[in-house]
Amino acid sequence: MRRNSLPARATSRPVVAALAAVGAVAGVLVGWSGLDTVNGCGLATERHPSATAADWVRYADVVVVGKADRERESGREELATGPYSHLLERTVELTTQDTPFISRTRSHPTVGATLDYVAPGWKLLRSDGETRVALLTGDAPRVVPGHTYILALRWEGERWVALGEGAVVPFDDQRIGRGEWCGQILDTDGFAQGERIGRAGDRSLEKTLIGQGVPALKRELDRAAQKAS
Repeated sequence: MRRNSLPARATSRPVVAALAAVGAVAGVLVGWSGLDTVNGCGLATERHPSATAADWVRYADVVVVGKADRERESGREELATGPYSHLLERTVELTTQDTPFISRTRSHPTVGATLDYVAPGWKLLRSDGETRVALLTGDAPRVVPGHTYILALRWEGERWVALGEGAVVPFDDQRIGRGEWCGQILDTDGFAQGERIGRAGDRSLEKTLIGQGVPALKRELDRAAQKAS
């Protein structure tokens, strides 16, 4: 499993930094890739260990099932040279569908009915000033409206952040491994063929539970919490 740690940044800094490290202001999620297996998707980053159920219950304050409902441009950074004139920041509104795990050992805010997620945005083509090219990065899945995700979150620096590369998982049709993956839409078979999840010895939570739903996720998290207590 590849690692390439980067510091967190706030969205009050230039959008270039926000796109490089996907930071957010208070109350806004920070996205990190759960998958680093798509060619061209980039290297994943790791804020905290995030591969297993034990990692999630140890480091996460809450695990959320959320559907991406809508997106908006939330900032831009002008580029001096090159084929693109601006980098555009994108914020996605997520509707909370379930909270399979809530930590009882740390203090953190209650998760609301909706969450704002600062996600990879676009590059604006200089030649016409209108064409947007989607950014794909190993720091975060793209998070596309109309698709659902599982996110393991922690309250840090007055904001919600995803733990790391294993903390954001596609969850369309209430099935782990089905849905948007670095800008591509995959079924569970396509997800399983990814180079990281297909590696021998990989005991990641998404590989353990691929094709299953919230009940199986809750069982794994409950089991890990009991072992940790």
